[in-house]
Amino acid sequence: MPRFAPSTSLPLRLARACAPLAVLACALTGAAHAQPAGADYPTKPVRMVVAFTAGGTTDILARSVAQSLAQRFKQSFVVDNRPGAGGNIGTEAVVRSPADGYTLLVDSVGPISINQTLYKKLNYDPLTDLVPVVQIADVPNVLVVHPSLPARSFEEFIAYAKANPGKLNYSSTGVGTSSQLSSFMLTQRVGTEATHIPYKGADALNDLLSGRVQFMFATIPSVIAHIKAGKLRALAVSSAHRSKSLPDVPTVAEKGFPGFEAGSWFGVFAPKGTPRAVIDKLNQAVNEALPSLQAQMVREGADPVGGSPEQFGQFTRKEYTKWKVVVHDSGASID
Repeated sequence: MPRFAPSTSLPLRLARACAPLAVLACALTGAAHAQPAGADYPTKPVRMVVAFTAGGTTDILARSVAQSLAQRFKQSFVVDNRPGAGGNIGTEAVVRSPADGYTLLVDSVGPISINQTLYKKLNYDPLTDLVPVVQIADVPNVLVVHPSLPARSFEEFIAYAKANPGKLNYSSTGVGTSSQLSSFMLTQRVGTEATHIPYKGADALNDLLSGRVQFMFATIPSVIAHIKAGKLRALAVSSAHRSKSLPDVPTVAEKGFPGFEAGSWFGVFAPKGTPRAVIDKLNQAVNEALPSLQAQMVREGADPVGGSPEQFGQFTRKEYTKWKVVVHDSGASID
């Protein structure tokens, strides 16, 4: 009599046959209920690195945005000042950070669009190693002079500078900063010479206030109080359009130098590879926060901008192209 293997019970055979379908069904069910990447972001505190010292324009804007984001997301956004090397130290720290959305960078024109040309060796490429999130604000530089200078208007200043080549001194916040390069651009366009005296940080403004130097291109937030107090005289702004903070001060361009545009700007960046869903979430949050911050920013000398990540990326690349030419022409270089 032939021998047969023990028969498998019908319920067990059905379970084995249906197992692959069950796995597929579970996978589909899980996928249907899974949240998209970044949907629950942020679930822990977010660090916002500022590549400059506390109290400066970058820091002030970063703290305003951080407070708004914390209120929106019910999560901490902590500002971490990492100054040094013209903003390179803090910027590189973010480049080397995990691309998970929990380390962000609030930066300005220098580290993003100038330093790559200014520094002979840079260990990262800000245009490719960082992802633009959103532009926070445009901060024009304003040409300010000490009241002792016999120039009460931009036209009088230009006439005086041309009549006294090499006799005027101008301060800046450092070699290759937009402060220095703005003054260089103006003297180049005017066809005269002036002596550049670079400083570190606030000393540039202090020596202008004391009269040791005669003029300076400074960010509006750093000098607006001194302008209103009569300690400095504002003659022109470096932006394409008049500043909302100083609406009565003309632009350099409208005073006979078309195309002159040399200001500072500030924005949020993330390490390359940060999920797009996180970028979009942050971009939307900042854009929605800017209207409520506008009055405060204008009082402090900044013009809110906003926009998409793509718009900010295009802007930073355009700025790099512009400043590359200016840095080369000025001869500015840092080892």
